[in-house]
Amino acid sequence: MEEKCALSELIYLLSKRWMTEVLFSIEEGNNRFTNLKEDLEHISDHILADRLKYLEQHELIHKSYMPGNPPRTEYTLTNKGTELSSLLEGLCQFAENKMEFSNYSILNKI
Repeated sequence: MEEKCALSELIYLLSKRWMTEVLFSIEEGNNRFTNLKEDLEHISDHILADRLKYLEQHELIHKSYMPGNPPRTEYTLTNKGTELSSLLEGLCQFAENKMEFSNYSILNKI
């Protein structure tokens, strides 16, 4: 495989802490910063803002500005984001059904 193939780049992007959680949370309808913060209890404001920026830069989410007092910002998945989310859900199903991970998850080691 080439040193910098597209799959490696995608895996690197998605391996950033909280990236998939933010993507899934938006898919579930949490489309405002405060809703995302409530859904992802332990994420910091700085990290959430950073992950939203990355997802928007890669055209996986769309950021909309809503006028009003106060003005609002809402996030939605793009078609590309919806497709990626579907693929990731398939990987989750594969991991749950086909992989034999012990009760001591590797995530607990982080």
